[in-house]
Amino acid sequence: MRGLGNVIAIELRLAMRDPMAAFFALAFPVVILWVKMRNGGTLPGGLPIIDAFVPMLSVFVLGLASLVVLPATLAQYRERRVLKRLRATPASAGMILGAQWAAHMLLAVLGTALLTVVGLVAYGLGGPADLTAVVLAWVLGALSLGAIGLLVGALVPTGRTATVVGLALFFPMVFVSGALSAWETLPASMRSIGGLTPMAPAVRAVRAGWEGQPVSPLTFAAMAAIFLVAGGLGLRAFRW
Repeated sequence: MRGLGNVIAIELRLAMRDPMAAFFALAFPVVILWVKMRNGGTLPGGLPIIDAFVPMLSVFVLGLASLVVLPATLAQYRERRVLKRLRATPASAGMILGAQWAAHMLLAVLGTALLTVVGLVAYGLGGPADLTAVVLAWVLGALSLGAIGLLVGALVPTGRTATVVGLALFFPMVFVSGALSAWETLPASMRSIGGLTPMAPAVRAVRAGWEGQPVSPLTFAAMAAIFLVAGGLGLRAFRW
């Protein structure tokens, strides 16, 4: 376990030293929050915009780290033969994938924490009504989206290809899942499509927990199922 912890710490430091990864995971969501909050206001139903957008953008950060940064890092390691060198060590495929997932999720935690602090200090963000539900939803979202990212990283041959595939998955999802525009303001056709994306259950569950609304067990089950299927496929498809 100590060895795994060391690997995670090293990978997190490497991610933080990557200017693009650090900017998009930490600074970019804050910029989006600033743009969204320039006019303030409330959503249909009277919910202050800030109380919706911080939970939404926390999933945005999570998706960015999971679907774009994580698979690109894993594919770059394969492309540069880092994984082949690791194969000669006692590290298993599960350990490598787990360490990569944990490091990038910690990066997402930092991005979410920064968003929350800015929301509290600058815009009067209210605290989560059900912190346990928010944390559970966020962790299940990290597992499900992270598993998809690991699957992409396990399949694609190069870091550039992984970035292209990750962005192709990420951007359509954030626009229709409610991670970038509030679910209740989207057209019905977009909500129908967005509800089928892997990001939608995380957005709904995190927002519901933050607002004190009940979360359907089916929402949690959907994220768990995505994790099991994509994670299992990622382990089977992993190539050194």
